[in-house]
Amino acid sequence: MTQWNESISVGILGSGFMGRTYAETLTKFVKDARLVGVACGSRASALAKDYQVNYYESYNKLIEQADIDAVFVATPHAQHAEQALAAARAGKHLLIEKPMARSVEECDAILAECKSRSLKCTIAFTQRPRICNAKTKELLDSGKMGRILQFRSYQMVPGGMPHLPKWQMESDNMGTLFGHAVHNFDNIRWLTGQEIRTVYAKCRSLDPHYATEGTSDVLMTLADDTVAYLFSSFQVPTPGFPRSQFAYRIICERGLLDVDAYGEARVSVDGSEWKTFARQEPIDWQGKGFLDPVRLESYGAHLQDFIHCIRENHEPSITGWDGRQALAAALAAYESNRTGKEIVLPV
Repeated sequence: MTQWNESISVGILGSGFMGRTYAETLTKFVKDARLVGVACGSRASALAKDYQVNYYESYNKLIEQADIDAVFVATPHAQHAEQALAAARAGKHLLIEKPMARSVEECDAILAECKSRSLKCTIAFTQRPRICNAKTKELLDSGKMGRILQFRSYQMVPGGMPHLPKWQMESDNMGTLFGHAVHNFDNIRWLTGQEIRTVYAKCRSLDPHYATEGTSDVLMTLADDTVAYLFSSFQVPTPGFPRSQFAYRIICERGLLDVDAYGEARVSVDGSEWKTFARQEPIDWQGKGFLDPVRLESYGAHLQDFIHCIRENHEPSITGWDGRQALAAALAAYESNRTGKEIVLPV
């Protein structure tokens, strides 16, 4: 293993949208780390060539390399647990794309393996570092808004289903609530500082052409009895509602918060007019595309935190436990939909 006075060497599993996202972020926006290898996926060889690193024919070949300190798991959801466990057993620190795995049991196995080997594990909840979300967290933690009374969360991608990769339509990768709105479950826990205790949900597809869940309504009770609500849909007709791709409306004792993670965060305190307190510049999807530095900024912040934690032996700000808890809430929503009952999550 590399000594920590040198750069942390990273291998990436996955070569699609997220694999390339991590390769670009790591090589251009993160200090004290270097990409050394890529494996998995039909585009792995091309990705490795583009970033002038080693290509490995399998994830096992990559994780057995002694010069790799950390592995980023950016493959389809159904492959996460197998690959993460293998990497941990090989002594590699882990960054795992959300969702962490497919079951709470798989998450627990990964956490136990990392704990037994003193390895760092973080989950790619990259909504947290986005400036509007981060500033909202600061404001809530300051106490200026008083206690949170209700939390409403939205995640909408108008006409999004046809643009998802084919593997996300396969049953073992579940649906869009599990694969995407798991961000929202995490942000509810993070912004409120409370665990999700009960879940009641309706999960479905609004389009008969798709069997995979694409729209969900989820009602939650938090540990302090606060009510939270989540609406997630990749099936809202275009152009969709403004300010709704990742959005939050939070009712507090002293005022209101209206947060658009990809736009502005606004606040009203004690009946005052709305005031903007944070803003993210628009992502240039048509010009710079998905590697626009504006999009990659939150990935860079997350990766830098992870690299720093490895070097300094600190716990990541986003932990494997966070991944487990958000996943448990998403699975509870699916169980509630199947049974028609409110699901109580274990304390």
